[in-house]
Amino acid sequence: MKPLRITVWGENVHEHQHPAVAAVYPKGMHTVIAEGIRELLPTAQVTAVTLQEPEHGLTEERLARTDVLTWWGHMAHAQVEDRIAERVQKRVLEGMGLIVLHSGHYAKVFKRLMGTTCSLTWREADERERLWVCNPGHPIAQGIDRYFELSAEEMYGEPFGVPPPDEQVFISWFEGGEVFRSGCCWTRGNGRIFYFRPGHETYPTYYDKNVRRVIANAAEWARPQGTWIDSCLNAKVPPEKISPKSR
Repeated sequence: MKPLRITVWGENVHEHQHPAVAAVYPKGMHTVIAEGIRELLPTAQVTAVTLQEPEHGLTEERLARTDVLTWWGHMAHAQVEDRIAERVQKRVLEGMGLIVLHSGHYAKVFKRLMGTTCSLTWREADERERLWVCNPGHPIAQGIDRYFELSAEEMYGEPFGVPPPDEQVFISWFEGGEVFRSGCCWTRGNGRIFYFRPGHETYPTYYDKNVRRVIANAAEWARPQGTWIDSCLNAKVPPEKISPKSR
């Protein structure tokens, strides 16, 4: 099997504007996410790109060489060019996997693929989060116990304005009482999509061993299962002869 080619996309804005975030992720969240994947998938080819690069680092060539794309965004969803979001959407429909992290639920590409508002409720109160495994047999849950906890995170709560997931892998409970569908799988076209909730920028969530394991497992699960290029072919020559019809 060919090495899995993973592109880690990061907005890379909070780290430069907020000292509290820079203290947790001095080299950017995207670098820590990429490090976690490299640690657990040593044969994978992992590249990190950011919003600030030409074409947001997501050129046609880059995406053509990407099997799985991870996406973290928050402050700058509107700065992502529509043509780039459309380009990513097209690649997912063709077969590229997409892992959307935390506040990426409002990313243009995720909303395009879901076809819904992707809204939710939220609160920042340093709450404990417990992520329960809903489907222990799912590949994304491999290596995870019945649940794992994060000592402090931002709360996301229901209702979550997304279509019903094809598969539900995790559900979160928060110290304040809310619950949230925190690990959801969909298929769009030939591409697999996984949304994973944890990852607020002021917490060291992406250093957590369980979070890293889930992201690595999701990358393996989301690898292309096949490729379909939507060319809208005009089939002028039919496979069988068409008999003339009298009108």
